[in-house]
Amino acid sequence: MHVIHRPSWALPEAAATPEEVFYNRRRFLKGALAVGVSASAASVLGASRALAAGDPTAQYYPAERNSAFTLDRAITDEAVSSTYNNFYEFGSHKRIASAAQALKIRPWTLTIDGMVEKPQTLDADTLIGKMPLEERLYRHRCVEAWAMAVPWTGFPLSELIKMAAPLSSARYIRFETFEDATVASGQRQFWYPWPYVEGVTMAEGMNELALMVTGIYGKPLPKQFGAPIRLVLPWKYGFKSIKSIVRITFTDERPVSFWEQIAASEYGFWANVNPEVPHPRWSQATERLLGTEETVPTQLYNGYAEQVAHLYSSLKDEPLYR
Repeated sequence: MHVIHRPSWALPEAAATPEEVFYNRRRFLKGALAVGVSASAASVLGASRALAAGDPTAQYYPAERNSAFTLDRAITDEAVSSTYNNFYEFGSHKRIASAAQALKIRPWTLTIDGMVEKPQTLDADTLIGKMPLEERLYRHRCVEAWAMAVPWTGFPLSELIKMAAPLSSARYIRFETFEDATVASGQRQFWYPWPYVEGVTMAEGMNELALMVTGIYGKPLPKQFGAPIRLVLPWKYGFKSIKSIVRITFTDERPVSFWEQIAASEYGFWANVNPEVPHPRWSQATERLLGTEETVPTQLYNGYAEQVAHLYSSLKDEPLYR
């Protein structure tokens, strides 16, 4: 007999909204939300631009665009991407942009430790000033099957790895975000395994696409995007791109990530984008583009197979796409 043990926070099927009710409500709200979102976007954008103007690193933006990283679609409008964000520290819904403004991002330090020759704690502004910032246009694919196109500004993760001088025995890089339930209301939800943790292999970290991001849309990174420094891995589902990083640890043990702890069968370590491997509860064959709501086919490795497929050629038995 197969017994399913559901976690205490799982939503029972009886509590789910019937399909016909959901779609009727959705049609009703569509027009109303257009007005509300517009006003919300204007408020959030105003706050983000004011913050950017006074940011200690504002002088470094806009950075020169690296033409090697281009897009096959239009950049998502800033008003859309700035107000449709996953950031579970501030809630499990998408409209967390206003709540995220409570995060204090100065002073901010980043600790580099573990199996390195040079363990150190760095001021974020000092680190940003030392690194070769550039703008890159990347596709961003969420595991929830929505997508956007983003002008990130940052520096290659490989540059930080070189600075840290990891030992030859280090095989993985573990990332950890902040923990402060006094400002991040989502962290008061004790059933989640805070702080948010993610990890990559050393080979993934050294790949040219792995980017430490400090800005977006030609400005310092707003809080809802994970200020002051986050990771972006464009060939993986978005939950791997951890926000607001405070610690980077080099280790010989594979990290267990935040979502892997919650539901390993749905959100694994690798989480590489693959249209042919569905999420247990929905298809990954297509994606919805934010802003236009157009549905397009999902691309293997989010369109970056040429740059990253070789990283996984010897891992035939690994669940690479969850």
